[in-house]
Amino acid sequence: MSGSYLENDAGSVTSGGRELKMLLSELSPVRLRGSYVFVSVAELPTGVVPVVTVAEDEGLTIVLERDEADRLGLPYAFVAAMITLRVRSALTAVGLTAAVASVLADAGISCNFFAGYFHDHMFVPEASADQALVVLTGLSEDARAPR
Repeated sequence: MSGSYLENDAGSVTSGGRELKMLLSELSPVRLRGSYVFVSVAELPTGVVPVVTVAEDEGLTIVLERDEADRLGLPYAFVAAMITLRVRSALTAVGLTAAVASVLADAGISCNFFAGYFHDHMFVPEASADQALVVLTGLSEDARAPR
């Protein structure tokens, strides 16, 4: 199969790798430009282009750029930076989120994850973004070190 998909041993299409050591060694974290906020709304405001939406019993959580929330007068309490792990990870991969969350927690950095089809993404406090990148790069370097 060609294109941006991988084929597994059974011939099924998968979005990426599943072997934890490989995933960690190829994390390639990158901070996306902008500041992001979490907002709860009853319904998606007209014209809003969220990065993430989550339907909850209490309402619709949207994550969008802070400038857009400010322009629309939407209230928020958490300003975050968005980090994407450029490694291609399968949705069935085991341990990647736990490993990343663990090293960030050890560094005192909170993170909110979401998985896309091809990559994992996270929101960290904006003030901690540079430190998070250092921590994640260290995790990746440790995974590449010979054992």
